[in-house]
Amino acid sequence: MRQDRIIGVIGAGLMGHGIALVMARSGLRVAITDPMAEARAALPGRVRDSMALMGHDEATISATLSRIAVHDTLAATVAEAHAVFEAAPEKMALKQSIFAEIETHAPRDCILASNTSVMPITEIMQGLAHKDRALGTHWWNPPHMIPLVEVIRTEGTAEPAMATMMALLAEAGKTPVRVDKDVPGFIGNRLQHALWREAVSLVERGICDAESVDTVVKSCFGRRLSVLGPLENADLVGTDLTLAIHETVLADLENRQGPSPYLQQLVADGKLGMKSGEGFRRWTPEEAAKVRNRVTTHLKKLDTILDD
Repeated sequence: MRQDRIIGVIGAGLMGHGIALVMARSGLRVAITDPMAEARAALPGRVRDSMALMGHDEATISATLSRIAVHDTLAATVAEAHAVFEAAPEKMALKQSIFAEIETHAPRDCILASNTSVMPITEIMQGLAHKDRALGTHWWNPPHMIPLVEVIRTEGTAEPAMATMMALLAEAGKTPVRVDKDVPGFIGNRLQHALWREAVSLVERGICDAESVDTVVKSCFGRRLSVLGPLENADLVGTDLTLAIHETVLADLENRQGPSPYLQQLVADGKLGMKSGEGFRRWTPEEAAKVRNRVTTHLKKLDTILDD
């Protein structure tokens, strides 16, 4: 990977600063902008804080920051970019307008990537003149700590763009996977929310409470998910046993096409989770902080274990 190549990042918030951190830490030069002056000014401090939380020393932090240039305009950010990652809020019209501007100012061979968790990439890119170099990259939160990046092909994405992005992400230390059809939720969120739908249903149907659901996942199959994927597990126990279980269980699983009425009622009642103090469970500020800290600590430890 040529270290003199520039990676553009549009958006300096939660996702954008993490993407910039990853790319700069790998040795690449990064150009980043945000429409909010406050976000641009806060970017170096935000990167520093995230790296310190991850346990990086001052030399590594300083070297990473030296490779990040904050620009006032989108045009300056993408003018010499090899690839551009858009990390704007999840609003279709906003993303489409950003890519129209990027296409005006970026080099013809620059790869254009939209970071989104569920929005259709094909629709985001529909107004571009050169759709062959446009694709999706779903970075998971926090992007500088979660290895996976899903690379989504649109109806117009050319294979060289997919291959180049896969290589770029791998060389930056990420774990990229190809998503060859632009479907809602891609791979990870489809799997995650299939689990969440059944979890909500178990509580809604009075089978157990929310704490029991979380305890079962954390104390049972969740413990092996980071080293044993579901289809690996199916092969481990045998496809014949998997089929036998499915013949008994699948017919009773939640299969409604829309969201749970129970979940809709929680939102209608203002029970929005940790930010409001109650969702499926009640949360004090101290309890919510403890959970967030536990997740960060776990991710740091897991990264160390899996790297060994």
